[in-house]
Amino acid sequence: QREPFIIVDVESIPEPADDDTEVRAYKSIAIELLEKIATENNLISPEIIPGLNNIKQAGRVADIIAGNLDLPVEDRQAILEAIDLKQRFKYLNNCMAEMIRKMRLENTIRSNIQLEMSEDQRRYYLREQLDAIRKELGESDEVSKEVLKWKELIEKNNLPDYVKDVAYEELEHLATMQPAASEYAVVRNYLEWIVNLPWRTYSKDRLDLNKIEQILQKDHYGLLKPKERILEYIAVKKLKGHLKGPILCFVGPPGTGKTSIGQSVARALNRKFIRMSLGGIHDEAEIRGHRRTYIGAMPGKIIMEIKRCGTANPVFMLDEIDKLGRDFRGDPASALLEVLDPEQNHSFVDNYINLPFDLSEVMFITTANSLDTIPPALRDRMEIIEFNSYLENEKVEIARHYLIPKEKDANGLKNQKIIFRKSALQEIIRYYVREAGVRNLQRRIGSIFRKIAREVAKGDTHPRVIDAKSINSYLGPRVFTLEMANRKPEVGIATGLAWTGFGGEILFCETIKMPGKGNIILTGLLGEVMKESARIALSYLKANYQRYGLDPSEFDKYDIHIHFPSGAVPKDGPSAGITLTTALASLFTGRKVKHDIAMTGEITLTGKILGIGGLNEKMLAAKRAGINKLILPRENEPTISDFPKDILEGMEITWVSDIKEVLDKVLLPSETLKTEAQQKGRVRIKEKDQVKPQVAIA
Repeated sequence: QREPFIIVDVESIPEPADDDTEVRAYKSIAIELLEKIATENNLISPEIIPGLNNIKQAGRVADIIAGNLDLPVEDRQAILEAIDLKQRFKYLNNCMAEMIRKMRLENTIRSNIQLEMSEDQRRYYLREQLDAIRKELGESDEVSKEVLKWKELIEKNNLPDYVKDVAYEELEHLATMQPAASEYAVVRNYLEWIVNLPWRTYSKDRLDLNKIEQILQKDHYGLLKPKERILEYIAVKKLKGHLKGPILCFVGPPGTGKTSIGQSVARALNRKFIRMSLGGIHDEAEIRGHRRTYIGAMPGKIIMEIKRCGTANPVFMLDEIDKLGRDFRGDPASALLEVLDPEQNHSFVDNYINLPFDLSEVMFITTANSLDTIPPALRDRMEIIEFNSYLENEKVEIARHYLIPKEKDANGLKNQKIIFRKSALQEIIRYYVREAGVRNLQRRIGSIFRKIAREVAKGDTHPRVIDAKSINSYLGPRVFTLEMANRKPEVGIATGLAWTGFGGEILFCETIKMPGKGNIILTGLLGEVMKESARIALSYLKANYQRYGLDPSEFDKYDIHIHFPSGAVPKDGPSAGITLTTALASLFTGRKVKHDIAMTGEITLTGKILGIGGLNEKMLAAKRAGINKLILPRENEPTISDFPKDILEGMEITWVSDIKEVLDKVLLPSETLKTEAQQKGRVRIKEKDQVKPQVAIA
């Protein structure tokens, strides 16, 4: 601008002297305050500070500091107008102190705002930063796709809220990891388990009772008790709408259909079927899983099988529960307490999943051959349903309707005309198999069909009729004979009845006495309870020697040996008490025991007869052996009302409550023995008179 132009009068004002000590103090304070401002605010470079210390003119230091500060115009003008150095520094220092106070207050407010920032915003910022880092590393696409896939699964699978929360936490954890990290696979595996478990997936039950009964009858012959229990459960569920699954325990000998009926129940109810064998399991982790801290940790078999079947209400069969082991790794039976308790299993927690899973809709069915080895606490949680041995006529019907068609088809003979006579099946059952179930019967039938298949393969396709006479040509000579066929009344030998996990058995008790000092020898692999029964029997006879006309001195003159044949088979239990007493009474009285009467019952020291278990199986064993006369405890009399009529048919049962009743029934009188001996002697003389009279006379 050339015109008009501003003309200014300038007057040079000399700087006051700065050799005053107070001025130098103000200068030092100003530099310290500027250093604090530089520390609090990055707008001022800390490099200015060393240069100010080297400037000797105090006024110039004040002007440089004021020029570098972001001060209002009024404050700048006031500092510029202050000629006196003390006044200038005082005003400057006050401005800087106020700046420091404001800056610190702003920092405090900013920190509080950051702490109050919402969790979603924080996550958003962190994710944005993480995405940026991954983009730089080239990992963004792989991880983001994985996270997106899991998010879709979590929303799709209808998880409970508490499971969904844990899943999202684990997903966040997964999103922060590199795929190559070892922890990445652990978290991903855990996510896979909790997301894919059927938390709310259920099979729709079939509620048509007639249809269910039809399926059960079609698949299995007999087995009325388990079928009735299943139908009762469905009836209540149909009326009530919601019902916890029952905890059933099928107990019986092998081959009686315990496992196979579980499959039939699942089919009848329209549910998935799971079978888990517990035989030989020693580790608690097999049931409840391992904790995630262990390398290679996995859920237990309960959760594993539930995930595999895909529904939360299957029919779950725990097979051979009586054969669970126990060692230093824990007790699996104790781990099953929570699983099989209807009051607790709605929130079963597996160690690996670590989340409560509802097992209350699962129908648990356990199987066992014997209840003796099942812990009482576990046994108390289950509803026991006994599976009895099959009768001969039941085995015949099972063979005709199930086993023969199955084996015929399995051996490629479906189109061949082969007729099995009832007599052939009876021949096999009586003389070629000895079992409570039908497994060996099926094997024998299969063996016959395989031999026929060999003939058919050679071109011999003529129709075949298999009867009792032809069985020998297929299966060879008879394997078994009737146990009583060659028996006769003898001294010191009594016939008892036993029950094992494999069914009922005939038990012979043999006793002899020999010169000695009153010792008792027990053989036949006897358990402690059975040994005690032998001592009780002997003590009873010693105490009641007068009643039975015994010589008390004989008990001290002779050693007694008691033996139960089949020495390799373990035997135990109190039910052989009356058999032992009878054999010993026969031994010391010299009176023979009727061989066609079998007995069972526990004896007390006073001679009372107590009730026993497994009576149904024992009666079947007697019938199988051809014995139709039984002596049983009176306490068991009410229980036979539930027995099948086929078992009781032709049976002559004597109910007793005292051992004297038993001995009166089974011991032959001495007079009879003498008469029989005389008759046999005369016959022997007549027979031998014709050949060698001198031997008869001798």
